[in-house]
Order: sequence, then structure tokens, then C-alpha cells
Amino acid sequence: MPQACAPALTRLAGPASLTDQVVAAVREGVRTGTLRPGELYSAYQLAEQLGVSRSPVREALLRLAEAGMVALERNRGFRVVVPGAQEIAELFHLRLVLEAEAARRAAARRDPALAPALRAELGAMRAAAAGGDEPRFMRHDQRLHGHVLAAAGNRRNHALVENLRDVTRLLGASTSEVSRSLADIADEHLPVVEAVERGDPEAAAAAMRAHVEHTGRLLVTQALRERRDPRDPEDLWRSVAGCPSQPPRSPPCWHPSC
Repeated sequence: MPQACAPALTRLAGPASLTDQVVAAVREGVRTGTLRPGELYSAYQLAEQLGVSRSPVREALLRLAEAGMVALERNRGFRVVVPGAQEIAELFHLRLVLEAEAARRAAARRDPALAPALRAELGAMRAAAAGGDEPRFMRHDQRLHGHVLAAAGNRRNHALVENLRDVTRLLGASTSEVSRSLADIADEHLPVVEAVERGDPEAAAAAMRAHVEHTGRLLVTQALRERRDPRDPEDLWRSVAGCPSQPPRSPPCWHPSC
């Protein structure tokens, strides 16, 4: 398969390490659709377009490959990888662990600036949903989650979740207009916001867990359906993430291990 044309990425400049900047540039290319899943790209062309040597590009691609975001092909280049159902379950299991605890810590800290920031993002999400503007909706969705992660005080967790979201973003339209509407997705964030406003750590953790789990389970089901995979989505989810933590969000689990 021939390599795709060099993506239109911006040349690098700034105080961050060149490797970090290349990682950020590739992630942004994935977010905007400049780098398309499955196409073969040249690492040499990427280095030329970004205005850096091959060394930081090579290091950045190795880092992204370890995160499961790209696949390297020896002497050929790299491809952006679309996660399968198993990978989606694994990614969302990590998000469940990290984001539920972040919501608990954020609510416990009672930062007076957090609740208004979350309300503002939720309002922007609802406005975008009403206008059918999915890209805008997803930007504010990510910012809402980012506020919670930042308020929890663990920058490494924040960066890790951002990477996990980038990988799942390769699925394109996510679950919107397939399993649920943008308005439905916005509504799932309301209990998180309300729990933070009340300063209720356990309710914030439970609400975030319910939202992330619901999204993960829907995406696993969609991925299996789209690839005509005969595996049962419930069995796959349980094998990776365990039984549902919030039964109201999905059918009750009667698995013997529950």
C-alpha cells in the first residue's frame, strides 16, 4: 500500500522537548482527522514537515506505539490504529479506575472554582447538542473531564486519561447518534456536576463511574457489531472490567463471579 501524503501539521517551536512536541502534534493530528486511521505515513516526511530531525520523531512514535495509538512498520512508516472491542474494554477499564477516583478527590477538595467551571462546560455541551455541533460538543466534554482530573491534583493521571481519550476518539462519532444522542451524553454528566457542587465525594465517584462505564459498554457493543464479531459484549466486558458497578445504567449482571 502506498504511503499517504504528508499530513498538514504545524512546524514545532517552544520550550518543551522535541519528542514531547512530536507526540502532541501526532495526537492533535488524530483529534482533527489530519492523520487518518489505517493509512501508512512516512516518519521521514513527518520529521520534515514538523521541522525536526528523525530522532525525536522516532522516539515519539515509539512512545505512541507503546500507548497503542500507532503501529510501526519497519522501513515503511507508521499507521494510526483503530482500537478493537478488546482494546476498548481495556481502555475504559483504566478510565473507570482513574476517573472515578479523580471525581471523588475533586469533590472532597471543594475548590470553589470547580463547580462553576463544570456548569459552564455542561451548558456549552447542551448548546452544542441543540445545534448538532458534535466537534464543539466533544471539545467541551473533554474540558469538563479535564477540569475534574486537574482538580484531583494528579497531573500524571490527567495526562494518561487524555491519551486514553485520544485513542478512543479514533472511533469517530463515539456513541452519539448511534446508541444515544449528544443530549443524552450531556445528561450523564449532570450527576457528576451536582455531586461536586454538593461536595459529595462518593456520589461524584459513583456518577463518574456510571458515565464512563456506560460509554465503554456501548462502544464495545458497537465495535463487535461493526466488525461482525460473534462474541457477547457482556461476556467481553466482564472478562476485562468485571461486573457492572451501576446496575441502573445497564442490565443487571447475573454472572457467577459477581
